[in-house]
Amino acid sequence: MLLHLDFHSEIPIYQQIRNQIVLGIADGSLGVGQRLPTIRALAQEAGINMMTVSKAYQLLKQEGYIQTDRRSGAMVAPQPGAGPRAETMEALRLHLSELRLAGVGREAALELCARLYDEEG
Repeated sequence: MLLHLDFHSEIPIYQQIRNQIVLGIADGSLGVGQRLPTIRALAQEAGINMMTVSKAYQLLKQEGYIQTDRRSGAMVAPQPGAGPRAETMEALRLHLSELRLAGVGREAALELCARLYDEEG
């Protein structure tokens, strides 16, 4: 699994791992049931601490994006499509507020969202 980690970013490494796996699930490059690398293998490949990968996997499991099994390891979980989580809605609200403060109008913001949504599909 190829991850692009930015060690100079303000975003913590575990969050970068989480975000890239979520993006991979959303764009179809990671399919339901697909096994993820073991914590140790991913840590070695990325040159990071195993606890960092473990934290990312725990977060992904908590959010329902992956499931874990002692024998099978971590794999992509089926996504129920039950709507966005409350945290996602709050993050979207914040980003929309930032766009509004930057002078981006409603139609331009919707167009931007539509373009980004289509890129991910």
